[in-house]
Amino acid sequence: MTHNSTILGPKIALYEPDIPQNTAAIIRTCACLGAKLEIIEPCGFLLSDKRFKRVVMDYMDHSRIEFYQSSEKFFEAKKKGRIVLMTTRGSANYTKFKFMPDDTILFGRESAGVPDKVHRLIKNRLKIPMKNELRSLNIASSVAIVLAESLRQIKLI
Repeated sequence: MTHNSTILGPKIALYEPDIPQNTAAIIRTCACLGAKLEIIEPCGFLLSDKRFKRVVMDYMDHSRIEFYQSSEKFFEAKKKGRIVLMTTRGSANYTKFKFMPDDTILFGRESAGVPDKVHRLIKNRLKIPMKNELRSLNIASSVAIVLAESLRQIKLI
């Protein structure tokens, strides 16, 4: 399902998501906050997966989703825009970053993040600060945190 309407505000992109329940929760978050979701394939599951359907419910009907067949097609489409990578390897705190209305905020796979080649392509690499002894937040929680901050900064919420 792809909707080609003009989107005001940041977009969330998922790099080859592999947990259906997380992707479904992110779809719900994006639908509720009015953000477009971009999914870079391949996904590690089918959209017909019952775990996905149980969480997404009817929010697919309220979502703006665009699928990219590969990371190459995604980066080709984003040549003129700014991509912000959320990563545990980021050096800058997301709250100190100035989000812009047309940013694409990219999140990696739950199981592996993004490959080094993607890290090298993206200048803006941010993190959510957390306790040092812990590995990472759930991706759906991370999307909600960062999307809400970007929307607050650009005054869309």
